[in-house]
Amino acid sequence: MVPVSVMVTGRGTVSTRIKGKYGKGSPSKLTSYYRPVVFWNITYRCNLRCIHCYINASPQGLPGEVDDEKLASIAGEISELKLPLIVFTGGEPLARKSFWIVSEKLSESLKGTGLPKLALSSNGTLITGEVAGLLKNLGFSYVGISIDSPDPEEHDRFRGARGAFNAAIEGIRASMNQGIDVGIRMTLTRQNIAKASKVVELAEKLGVPRVSLYILDSIGRAVELRELFPTREQLRSLADELVRVSKEKDGDPEILIVRGNFLGIYLADRLSKTRKDFLEYMEMLGSQGDCGRKTISIYPDGTVKPCQFIEYINLGDLKRESLRRVLSPGNPRIEPFVNVHKVLRGPKCSRCPFKAICGGGSRNRALVFNGDLWGDDPLCPIDPFRIASKWNIKPGDLPVN
Repeated sequence: MVPVSVMVTGRGTVSTRIKGKYGKGSPSKLTSYYRPVVFWNITYRCNLRCIHCYINASPQGLPGEVDDEKLASIAGEISELKLPLIVFTGGEPLARKSFWIVSEKLSESLKGTGLPKLALSSNGTLITGEVAGLLKNLGFSYVGISIDSPDPEEHDRFRGARGAFNAAIEGIRASMNQGIDVGIRMTLTRQNIAKASKVVELAEKLGVPRVSLYILDSIGRAVELRELFPTREQLRSLADELVRVSKEKDGDPEILIVRGNFLGIYLADRLSKTRKDFLEYMEMLGSQGDCGRKTISIYPDGTVKPCQFIEYINLGDLKRESLRRVLSPGNPRIEPFVNVHKVLRGPKCSRCPFKAICGGGSRNRALVFNGDLWGDDPLCPIDPFRIASKWNIKPGDLPVN
């Protein structure tokens, strides 16, 4: 995750309230490698059918979801480990009734401790005023809602349902009326990436304090969408445009880029005035984490993945082992992600001076486009060797782990 507006302006909104004050020279300490943010995919069911869904969700769902008893057990383990942030996601988490039972269990067991913070990632269409009130009462501090275009018809086509845009906007308003922090989540494709700044303007108009821009990843139904992936040129232009927008808005709404850590290197190079500036940006970016590095995902079947965007590698299975065991430094399945700089082998990533910071971009895009899980992400637009030379970066200068 690249906190663009914090890099540009030093200001955060939602991220500061979740993580505390952080920025260049003051990296976030919210997470550690074995005390990660948990993205809890509690269901394969969803009332929409988005063309890019990473988990192949649908109204019918898929077989194999763990039962309510196991969900409650997992919630107990999360409480015991006092993990810093739990993001309920899916599918659409509100499509599973057990969401409320599990949320209440977490809310009650950790009342007064401040941990974990609870967040919801949703398509927004099921968030009525009543639902938003329940979320508020359970202590949800953040709701992320998907808006993929300022054009309602384009959003609805992407999400596979007419009326999805208007329903999502109503979900945003209902959540904000309850005083819950809201963020807009936009999936960037070749077709809509030029409209990212328009979505930021929409967020500002609605009073939404955060916009997270997710670069399309090659997982689930998106594997079949190669023609929709942004180009490297588009990503460079996006980064340049977001610098302008962040300055213009003075960091509110805050803007983040997800699934493209290489753009953090690009921005650090552009924003730095001194070598010290650049090194402080590297420390800041290195503290953010990525798949299996300060984040994990629990899938509906109880398997633990490095993140929502890697489905074919299991770090563990909570039907058979504890979450504590999965998050142990002795778990050999998590080590390649914690130390991803040691296993990258693409001709560019393996030699990149910033591989411990960036993590090589997306492992899915490397696999689908180049046939190697640990190969190069084809979307990376930077020349890391030019940047390293410019700032006189030598081995050992950058933070590792």
